Amino acid sequence: MSNWQDDAASHLVLNAGPRLAMLTRGEGSYVWDADGNRLLDFLAGIAVTSLGHAHPVFVEAVSRQAATLAHVSNYFATPPQLALAARLKRLAGAGIDGRVFFSNSGAEANEAAFKLARLHGGAEKPRIIALENGFHGRTMGSLAMTAKASMRAPFEPMPGGVEHIPATIEALEAAIDDRVAAVIVEPIQGEAGVVELPEGYLAAARSLTLKHGALLIVDEIQTGAGRTGAWFGFSHEGITPDAITLAKGIGGGFPIGALVTYGAASDLFTPGSHGSTFGGNPLATAVADAVLAEIENAGLVENAARRGEELRGIIEGIDSPLIDGVRGRGLLIGVGLAAPVAGAVVAAAQERGLIVNAANPETVRIAPALTIGDAELAEFRELFAAALADVSASLTTSGKAPA
Repeated sequence: MSNWQDDAASHLVLNAGPRLAMLTRGEGSYVWDADGNRLLDFLAGIAVTSLGHAHPVFVEAVSRQAATLAHVSNYFATPPQLALAARLKRLAGAGIDGRVFFSNSGAEANEAAFKLARLHGGAEKPRIIALENGFHGRTMGSLAMTAKASMRAPFEPMPGGVEHIPATIEALEAAIDDRVAAVIVEPIQGEAGVVELPEGYLAAARSLTLKHGALLIVDEIQTGAGRTGAWFGFSHEGITPDAITLAKGIGGGFPIGALVTYGAASDLFTPGSHGSTFGGNPLATAVADAVLAEIENAGLVENAARRGEELRGIIEGIDSPLIDGVRGRGLLIGVGLAAPVAGAVVAAAQERGLIVNAANPETVRIAPALTIGDAELAEFRELFAAALADVSASLTTSGKAPA
């Protein structure tokens, strides 16, 4: 039998680096590897598997729709497509004038948002403002709005007009003018290490964009679908944006993305101005509609808020010199570390049977399924504390322990 690491190295492009394990099945908040080891999944595919693995609602929706109608072109409408669009508009408060464009991923949703900004701005408003440390995807338009230089450099020149500013109200006030087409922000910068925007930032951004005739686009790809303890990250500040982008958790593991527009922004796309062969296909939209219905009916947004507070308390209660603060909201949490050893903590956690993620060298990202309860939290406490202790002991032995 061939070695799976060799097969991965031989068959897959090298964009993701070495894979951490060969996972073969999942159930709830657990996955199993090819050797039969069970791991507690507190990453959920990076905030994707909202209902956990193999949830009966997900399985039933995939099976039912696959046996009914999986794909038609966008020359036609289907019942699941319209049902999901209506649900997203209702949940996002987009109102009767709202519209939805469906894509297959978050990057594609942000690519659509980039084009929406260009359509709004035209020649008179060529500027798009994004934030330093922001991440919006790796397609060319979404990458132009992404601030990470190492991601952008190999593919330059980027599409023009995008400027990155510090995530402060003062910087936005100084940068915005009547030549700005759009401002795009994440309510919590997940890839930057689960960093929240300053208090009042979204409200200030809403006020300033309205004053200068710019769109406010909120990237909810990682924060949407109840992840932060509200349906969307922008909901915590009570604003109404011009557009939001969605993906990850709305499909519960099935690939789908969406751009939801509000008010006048809903009239910017015209026939032929954008499209997607697979976007809004009946299989993806049926599954996403079922996932969101379960999140709503089972009270999982409220569960994310309550369990998120409990999870923060668990982490803050672990007696480890490595913990240097806890950030985030709901079930999107970043654990700040006192040393750049997030990779080592993640490796130690996996060795113990826990999946978490290193968002950067100083931050461990935690984003479990919205369904977690007492048993999963208790097991997390044990495994994460043990992983931190393993790394602390290693640092002490090597003389590199934090002061």
